[in-house]
Amino acid sequence: MSMFGDGLDAAVQKAFTRPAPKSAPAQMRYLVKQLKSTRAVAQMLRVSQRTVERYVKDQIKKPRPDLAARLEAEVKKRWQPQIRAKARQKAATTDGIVIDTRARIGYTAPIGTTDEDRLRHLTVALPPRYAARLFAAQEQGATDQQLQQIAAEALKEVYFQDNGRRAGQLEEVRFTEIEHVEFDL
Repeated sequence: MSMFGDGLDAAVQKAFTRPAPKSAPAQMRYLVKQLKSTRAVAQMLRVSQRTVERYVKDQIKKPRPDLAARLEAEVKKRWQPQIRAKARQKAATTDGIVIDTRARIGYTAPIGTTDEDRLRHLTVALPPRYAARLFAAQEQGATDQQLQQIAAEALKEVYFQDNGRRAGQLEEVRFTEIEHVEFDL
């Protein structure tokens, strides 16, 4: 499970104007419409083409748990792509993104400072440039560790350094033992 990737996806999904299809037959029909064939959907979901056709015709209504999870993930990945793109663009250019996290956070700084890692619960509004970096990295297939590093840099600048007004000698922020992370646009 990808904490940061899933968190970014969940934030973008809050911008949807209509709910995604809930029932398995409706989800299957949506995927067939998107991919233009039952064969393509069957290959993507790793089921037979006949199974897909039976879902489309409402002959099967309740999928196995593993198929239900794959089906829901594929639908959500493709649902309202223009709204998703607009939400990302707006966050990356004007609004920024809010991160809410509970994690062990500390920093590397000159001798004599209280840089010990400690458990913190932070809710911080990040500027648009960090939203743009997070979304760009996610689209390029960045790992959760890379997304975590971008978030740590953002927290360093916005939370610890207050956009350059304090803690100028701060070198690095350690962002570990993450209990939860949530994003909002």
